[in-house]
Amino acid sequence: MPVERLIIFVKRPRPGEVKTRLGREIGAEDAAALYRVMAEGVLRATSAPDAAHDRIVLYAPAEADGEIGLWLPRERRAPQADGDLGHRMADAFARAFAEGAARAVLIGTDAPGLGRVHVERAFEALREVDLVLGPAHDGGYYLIGLTAPRPDLFAGMAWSTATVRADTLQRARALGLRHRLLPELRDVDTLADVRAEWQRLAPLLEGREALARRLGGAS
Repeated sequence: MPVERLIIFVKRPRPGEVKTRLGREIGAEDAAALYRVMAEGVLRATSAPDAAHDRIVLYAPAEADGEIGLWLPRERRAPQADGDLGHRMADAFARAFAEGAARAVLIGTDAPGLGRVHVERAFEALREVDLVLGPAHDGGYYLIGLTAPRPDLFAGMAWSTATVRADTLQRARALGLRHRLLPELRDVDTLADVRAEWQRLAPLLEGREALARRLGGAS
């Protein structure tokens, strides 16, 4: 197998299960539809036609295999582990390295600005450092890459807070890990984020004119 693996976390795109903060502002149906569009956009934008690395979609919940298969039939896929986000990410990295990867990068699908260049830069950085982070504007990160399992980076973290990135870097320094940061991107979790990222979101909504009008009107 290639020595580099890209791991992409996705959720079953059901109303009320994804983008719940945004759903409280624009409605659960539209929030789920936007999540689906953004996820498909990130999957396209991070594809590697030259097979420079392998990739796998890890989905949640575990019982959603049928739905995920219908949604993303061309993607190699497997369920995420049970537990909180930290446990699921730690497990994803452990599995990648156990299967022979030398470098692994994990991304979500919340940042519409995320593309292949960020993934490539992450893998390039991991040839020189132990940890790479793609910082999100809200204090978290949209990408994390490692050269070995590092469960201490994930255990007991206060997820979905503004200190996740800073806390991760503090732990990395305590572990003696060399790190590098990629350019900052914005996750789309709120209506304010939709407004800020509208130029990137609008092209993804071609063919979904009704949704685009509702979101455009909101923006």
